[in-house]
Amino acid sequence: QVQLAESGGGSVQTGGSLRLSCAASGDTDSSFCMGWFRQAPGQERKGVASIDPKNRSVIADSVKGRFTISRDNAKNTVYLDMNSLKPEDTAMYYCAADLDHNYCYKFFTRSDNTWGQGTQVTVSS
Repeated sequence: QVQLAESGGGSVQTGGSLRLSCAASGDTDSSFCMGWFRQAPGQERKGVASIDPKNRSVIADSVKGRFTISRDNAKNTVYLDMNSLKPEDTAMYYCAADLDHNYCYKFFTRSDNTWGQGTQVTVSS
């Protein structure tokens, strides 16, 4: 069984930066797709970024150019670097993993990802 633990959330002002981390633990060798979703109050959870073990990544249009996803397979950790943050980026950010695939296949829409507990990001104007 694999567990995901996020860290790095917090409160920043508009234009600030944060780095989120997600460490996978348990029965894992990081040979699966990982990524980030976010959910703002009253809204559906949406995909933000994904990355496969070969570092092929997908970034949502809403954050493209501001957010970067990366991973360190040796540390079983995926990162989300968030720059030029805006108030509309305020949300709970969740790490997720697709344990069934070693590539990212419909990662943002599949129903059985493994999830972390989430970390709050708040951007004030």
